[in-house]
Amino acid sequence: MVDTKIGIKIRNLNISYGGNKSLGANKNIIALKNISLDIPDKKLTAIIGPSGCGKSTLLKTLNRLLETRDNIDIQGEIYIGGEDIYNPGCPVSELRKKVGLVDQKPYPLPSSIYNNVAYGPRIHGNLKGKKLDGIVENCLKRVHLWQEVKDRLNSPAAGLSIGQQQRLCLARTLAVEPEVILCDEVTSALDPLSSEKVEDLLLSLKKNYTVVMVSHVLRQARRLADYVVFLYLGEVVEACNTEKFFNNPTHELSRKYIKGTMAGV
Repeated sequence: MVDTKIGIKIRNLNISYGGNKSLGANKNIIALKNISLDIPDKKLTAIIGPSGCGKSTLLKTLNRLLETRDNIDIQGEIYIGGEDIYNPGCPVSELRKKVGLVDQKPYPLPSSIYNNVAYGPRIHGNLKGKKLDGIVENCLKRVHLWQEVKDRLNSPAAGLSIGQQQRLCLARTLAVEPEVILCDEVTSALDPLSSEKVEDLLLSLKKNYTVVMVSHVLRQARRLADYVVFLYLGEVVEACNTEKFFNNPTHELSRKYIKGTMAGV
């Protein structure tokens, strides 16, 4: 464990999906098995592993997004800011403000560039006028998008390039002042130049936020992450600082994954 504060504490997390009865399958599908982790505060943690190992499932438990799916069973505890987010008394709307998610494919709202960033502050703070204008400008500057869009803030966000849309989605996340930013393969749909801009942005954000990133690119995890969580078949194989994982992994599965000799990779 890195020598730092704990940002997210996960204890005995188990996730299973109900069987598809239309196909005659009644047995639950186990997605995550007995996950217990301490994710560092104000660092970038990369969740890695082969396809289908539970990376995105684990990420989306951190803002209760999995609850929107049918036939899912979630057991265990996840603490953010000392609060168990699965406690029935924890309001989902407040959690989503505290824990922002940027998905693999950017999903701008069907509105203007300005309204995309202003949406969250309006809902949570009933803000308007110059104060809202200031938030929009500040967030667009933080994601290095302001100079590119300042003269067309009322234009549809859908008119931006994919790379610009992804940075806009990051600006929209920052606008509600979260504590945690979740990123699900946020550069996988981008061109190399846009990917580099987003990676640089993530490196700057981890100074002030707990960033948890799913990545299928080992080079990217090695470049960006302070801490690595390696999953295989729904279980944590290894969780440690990045240098140790890549230079001196403990588990044989980790060594095979790093070398690219694991089946299915």
